Amino acid sequence: MATFYTAFVGISIMMLKEFNSVVSEPYMDEPFHIPQAQAYCRGEFDTWDPKITTPPGLYILSLLLKQAFMLKCNVPMLRLTTMLPLLALPLVLTRLMCFHQRERPPSQILAPTVDAVVLSAFPIVWFFGFLYYTEVPSVLFVVGTVVAAMQNKHWFAALLGLLSCTFRQTNVIWVLYAFASSQLMYLRFRRAAPGAKPFNQFHDPPALDAGPVDILRSISTVPKILGDVLPAFVPYALVVALFGAFVVWNGGIVLGDKSNHIPSLHIPQLYYFVAFSAAFGWPVLISGEGGILGLVRQVGQRMFGSALRIFITVLTSSIMAVTVNLYTIHHPFLLSDNRHYTFYIWHRVYMRYPAPYLLIPIYIACAWAWFIRVGAKQTILQTMALPVFILPTLLPTPLLEPRYFLIPYILLRSQVSDVPTWSLALEGVWYAGINAATMWVFLYLPREGVGRFMW
Repeated sequence: MATFYTAFVGISIMMLKEFNSVVSEPYMDEPFHIPQAQAYCRGEFDTWDPKITTPPGLYILSLLLKQAFMLKCNVPMLRLTTMLPLLALPLVLTRLMCFHQRERPPSQILAPTVDAVVLSAFPIVWFFGFLYYTEVPSVLFVVGTVVAAMQNKHWFAALLGLLSCTFRQTNVIWVLYAFASSQLMYLRFRRAAPGAKPFNQFHDPPALDAGPVDILRSISTVPKILGDVLPAFVPYALVVALFGAFVVWNGGIVLGDKSNHIPSLHIPQLYYFVAFSAAFGWPVLISGEGGILGLVRQVGQRMFGSALRIFITVLTSSIMAVTVNLYTIHHPFLLSDNRHYTFYIWHRVYMRYPAPYLLIPIYIACAWAWFIRVGAKQTILQTMALPVFILPTLLPTPLLEPRYFLIPYILLRSQVSDVPTWSLALEGVWYAGINAATMWVFLYLPREGVGRFMW
């Protein structure tokens, strides 16, 4: 396991060296972030670029590294700020994935599991590990928050969650997810001591055996267990209170350039996410019991296995078609910035009628595939918790942006257990191929008058 991690570290260091050699000047959003960080390095804490929309956690992290290791605040060293969290990510993901798999993590902290190393090479997170962006530190602190919460270290989890919000303020949603997911695990596996008073019953059956009635029964039993979980909520409540104070002080969630980041109801964003997740995670989806044919059969059964299921699928498709018609947002950035892959996906797929409507059955199939794969070893509420917390993170975001899918995907993929070796190898090759292609295009195939292509 240490061999894979050593290779991951070595490749990342060589990649950063080549990245800085080819792209020596700040690129895309870096011309905003890098001067701001350099102002902090000079001690000019009252300087703030109004175009920046996220809190100053990234710049403070760079300042701490400068003070600790006497680093310069030039472009290469600032990019090192984001690569270091990338190198630390497999170590933290190991704890999260082992927890979901109900396994002990390796005794050596610098020997992460292979699946944690593979997931850390997920193309979106790996690419942004070499640019001075907030994405990778944000992911690291969110994953650390969830891990600490799962270990019942709730005050530490709340502290990490608060720090995560200094990179992206919307991470407050993942702080609440960390609490909720940890308590669902606690309620599932707690056992009363012999002779002690039995715990209050909480209805949370296995996901693949559950139905709508079970979800209603689960909700009805929540009042019985509130007293068991509320004490653990105290540190998280403090984080939420601080976030509320920030929103009141700032006059909204977005810092700086509010005009281009106005929250808007964007329901199709959820559909894009499930398709995105299936496109990147298909090696894991087909690795369940029965393989790809078994998955196809199970998805077909869920969608068309009875007259009632056909009716529900048709009804769901109709509702989704209405939301596609009413809530598809053609964001100005998406229409005009041809330096991103989403620009071409949008123009060549989503702006060509009737493509957005023909994709609806695919969205439904992708959602069922993930439900089946994730729910194989989990309860219904454990499986549904992440989709519930995804809603407030994606629904208000008007721009189709792969970076917004990064944390949800990492948390979704980390819940999948019993991934066979062949699937893990296929996933690693898939990620490596995408990383090689996208980085090659970015570094060596810039278009004159356009620039470099990136996610």
